[in-house]
Amino acid sequence: MNKRTLVALLLILVLVISGCNVKTKTESQEQNQPSDTTETAPKAVDIELLAMSSSENDVNIIRDQLTKNGFNVKLNLQPDYGSFKSQQDAGNYDIALSSWTTVTGNPDYAVRSLFKTGGDYSILADQEIDKLIDQAATQTPDEYKETYKKLEDRLVTDQAYIAPLYISLKSQAVNKDILNVDTVRLSKSRALAWEPIEFKDSSKNSKDPLILTQAASVLTSLDPIKGNDGSINQLNTNMYVRLVNLTDDDQLTADGSLSRNFTIADGNSEYYFVLRDDINFAKIENKKAVDTGERVGADDVIFSLDRAKNKDSVPDHRTYSLHEHIKQAELVTDLSALESAKQSGGSGTVLEALNQGLDSDIKELVSDKKQANNGAGKYQVVKVTTTEPFPQVLNYLAHQSAGIVSKKQVESINTYDVASFDVNKDIPYGDQNTVTEGANYNNTLYTSGPYILSYKNDYEGVFLKNPGYRKGSDFAPKIDQVNVRFIADADSALSALRSSEIHLYYGVPETKYDIIQNDSKLQLQSIPSNAVSYLLFNTANREVAKSSDLRKAVLYSINQDEILQFYKNNKLKAYSTVSPLVQTGNELKADPAKVKELLSKYNASK
Repeated sequence: MNKRTLVALLLILVLVISGCNVKTKTESQEQNQPSDTTETAPKAVDIELLAMSSSENDVNIIRDQLTKNGFNVKLNLQPDYGSFKSQQDAGNYDIALSSWTTVTGNPDYAVRSLFKTGGDYSILADQEIDKLIDQAATQTPDEYKETYKKLEDRLVTDQAYIAPLYISLKSQAVNKDILNVDTVRLSKSRALAWEPIEFKDSSKNSKDPLILTQAASVLTSLDPIKGNDGSINQLNTNMYVRLVNLTDDDQLTADGSLSRNFTIADGNSEYYFVLRDDINFAKIENKKAVDTGERVGADDVIFSLDRAKNKDSVPDHRTYSLHEHIKQAELVTDLSALESAKQSGGSGTVLEALNQGLDSDIKELVSDKKQANNGAGKYQVVKVTTTEPFPQVLNYLAHQSAGIVSKKQVESINTYDVASFDVNKDIPYGDQNTVTEGANYNNTLYTSGPYILSYKNDYEGVFLKNPGYRKGSDFAPKIDQVNVRFIADADSALSALRSSEIHLYYGVPETKYDIIQNDSKLQLQSIPSNAVSYLLFNTANREVAKSSDLRKAVLYSINQDEILQFYKNNKLKAYSTVSPLVQTGNELKADPAKVKELLSKYNASK
């Protein structure tokens, strides 16, 4: 083969090979057409998340989960609860990072204030939810399990009014080199009780202050019915005694309460309480705690419960819905009425039930609290009647909002007209400005509990023991002074504990457990709590108020497994605020495919 022939053959081969890669006009057009299998991602939806800056970990997790599922997240972070609440009240959010602790140990409390139409903290108006809340309230635990499941189905599954995140553990860290750890209680529901705590060296009880901490420095109100939040729950719990208490595992008890004993009458609508005669109100003079000499009695109990259940008794009443089942509180002066009334679920009389455990049986009922003398058999008995059979009323009477105030003192301070109350002029009982150091300081508190707040500033609040509280008994406060330091940042609080600037850190974040456990002078106490964190949707305005599809898209973006993993499984799964109390079987499972479908449906409807 000559050279010319070889070149010709090579040219032909190149043309053939290159021709295999040349696209026809039809092929080119087909390639430029979109594939039938290509899916178009839903348009990103704007969502505004309101939270406090102290919840940074949760905020970051939620933002990442929402972003991955097609949301454009705008953060509205506030430095403290007061500013957070202001933003919430103004409606400046789509979803708000919220939490609720059922401090009464009963499931009705976990829903009534939050989700019932007109509830203290409710932004919902759903008649079906209202009906289920009221139905469950009258049922026994065996009966109300199914009712609360239906409530969850409506609240979360069907309408997505909230998106549950997790149940927290309740924990505290104690400096065991300073405090006697055996005297420090950790209760499932109720706030930390101060009166039993002692120093390891008991000689310091009367000399050194017990130093605690809390995040909030602005106190909602020191009037127990005007606040129900983290700024005052622990403080008011220790300043006002109640008719009953909760044990550490949420059982009802008279221990540490104003009652020596209590019982329920047949029919579950009448509740009787026999009162102690060894508690006096405390007041502050020259920043020192003084025994007023005024006994805490039935007139104060009746006055306190009447105002607790009356929405219009004070401006900005925040706890009235907890006590709306109280029909009447009254003094019993006829001993035969106790002898004729039968116990609930038993064959004995109410008198027999009230006499159990008393050093001296009830021989006489007195109307004047000054005449009560328990040792001589002279007692005061208060009867509470409910609007319907409602055993859960006892749990509400253990709540700090049922704290007993002085009738005489509160009436002398609250002389304003409630309807025309002027926040710039009228000074109500419990106003934090009256206990804040400065020109407005004028402490008018009368407290019935083991401690009284002497004064506060931006740094701390100083509490002194009530010298008239159960003197000589095991329930008298052991430590004379308690200082509550205001430390908003968790890392700063932990640092203060490790350097012994504070003695006990109540509410240690789960992410800090390992630090506590590796510090030889600290002891971690931890139990499952009744605290649930969740996202609350704005149901008053904005797009999330109008579209359940949009709310459900947020709901199914939440991956609780990822949250628990971040917290090293020191959180528990939740479905609603009743999850720690009633096992309904409901569980939230993240579903990105469902989110995509819901967002597409939402975008198509706009």
